[in-house]
Amino acid sequence: MKTKQFIVGLTLSALLGGGVAVGSYKLLEDDNQQNTSQEDTRYPNVRYTSEMRSSTNSVPEGLNFIKAAQVSTPAVVHVMTEYSVRSSENYSSPMDPFLREFFGDGFGERVPRGPQMGSGSGVIVASNGYIVTNNHVIDRADKIEVVLDDKRKFEATLVGTDPNTDLALLKINADKLPVVRYGNSDDLQVGEWVLAVGNPMNLTSTVTAGIVSAKGRNINILRTNQREMAQNGVDMTIESFIQTDAAVNPGNSGGALVNLNGDLVGINTAIASQTGSFAGYSFAVPSAIVSKVVDDLLKYGEVQRALLGANIQEIDAALAKEKGLKTLNGVYIAKVTENSGAKEAGLQEGDIITAINGVDVNKSSQLLEQVARYRPGDKVKVQYLRNGKEKSANVTLKNLNSSTEITKRAVAKAVTFDGATFEPVTKQEMNKLGIDGGAKISGVRNSKFRETGIKDGFIITRIDKYPVNEPTDVEKHLKSFEGGVVYIEGVYPDGLKAYYPIGKG
Repeated sequence: MKTKQFIVGLTLSALLGGGVAVGSYKLLEDDNQQNTSQEDTRYPNVRYTSEMRSSTNSVPEGLNFIKAAQVSTPAVVHVMTEYSVRSSENYSSPMDPFLREFFGDGFGERVPRGPQMGSGSGVIVASNGYIVTNNHVIDRADKIEVVLDDKRKFEATLVGTDPNTDLALLKINADKLPVVRYGNSDDLQVGEWVLAVGNPMNLTSTVTAGIVSAKGRNINILRTNQREMAQNGVDMTIESFIQTDAAVNPGNSGGALVNLNGDLVGINTAIASQTGSFAGYSFAVPSAIVSKVVDDLLKYGEVQRALLGANIQEIDAALAKEKGLKTLNGVYIAKVTENSGAKEAGLQEGDIITAINGVDVNKSSQLLEQVARYRPGDKVKVQYLRNGKEKSANVTLKNLNSSTEITKRAVAKAVTFDGATFEPVTKQEMNKLGIDGGAKISGVRNSKFRETGIKDGFIITRIDKYPVNEPTDVEKHLKSFEGGVVYIEGVYPDGLKAYYPIGKG
């Protein structure tokens, strides 16, 4: 079985392990701006954040869970995945020292694979077949199938993923499906009853009950192996989980956390356990973040991350003593980034942020959750303390490139070059192979590439040291070389990496 499993004990120290993901992370010991998205005509049945229901509606008399279970269970699905796992055996052949330096160790490695199975849960959020689940449930899957509560089975396509919140969006070819309405996770109160609905241990349509035991919980499980961190030096992960004591086990991941009205207030993601099974606490991504991620994936093809532009730090007794702070509330600004919205608004190192758009923030996770609801170009009101005096500033949020522009994934088109056809790579292929783009070649036999050894289906990801994100990059980079040898790097659909030299001149 697949995935990276995490077990977190009382110390909540994350430890990466191997094994199979059955749709659940395991955890090891040791202002006031609304998200008002205009309806996109391409997705007429998608429910957006602006349609959230308040979770403060009256609780059924006698604390009856039946209504919530009846409303939510039909819209929670079983997600089954098929994937290949790399063997630890290495069949790589000797590599020329220059090529090893150029492409890295292990390049050209042939690794045997075998089909494996995994499972988890998902929630139908639009009647025309859109399903939200956890990224770790479908990560690197070759095939994704969805079984509805009425036992119908569909093959799903991957619309998009957001590893930074551990969310993914699927699409099945079906209509008039039952849906779970978004509830407002902001209205949840500690002590409020909630239900967890999912498919733990392949036991379909299981409902458990518990209470909200904490909010804004950061358990440090999403920081591992983040490409954004490696590329940008910025941790883009958002962890502000709803903590409950509703029983959640492997297989529940991606399932629904609902209030007593049956409204979706979270997506179950992780458990705290010393054994790998439920031991008292589970964690869910708040619906306020879920709805934003779904909106972005549908409208833009990728999540729009807005940044305040400041490095922040939790305030504890030690920091307060070191910096001479007179309060333990709020979030301390350790550094302000140049050309950022925070810098332009006049925020400084040493300021203490106390609220975003009127919502108190006493922990870093709370601040990040509030900012994550917005897109680059949006403005937020930041309340802060400077030298003990209350101040406020309107900050224009920006993206990683210090821009307020919305980035939309362009629809890449196939191109023909030197007799071969190059097609764009699907989102599901990218997710399966762990790549960010590429160009899939076909028609090699009748092209100038036939002497290279490249086979049809090979996905070019790099030409020399230039990345290939879409088919047009192949023509652009190859035409730029006037002579000598060009090295092409890529991967086959079965995961085999390879490189090919091409003479130019």
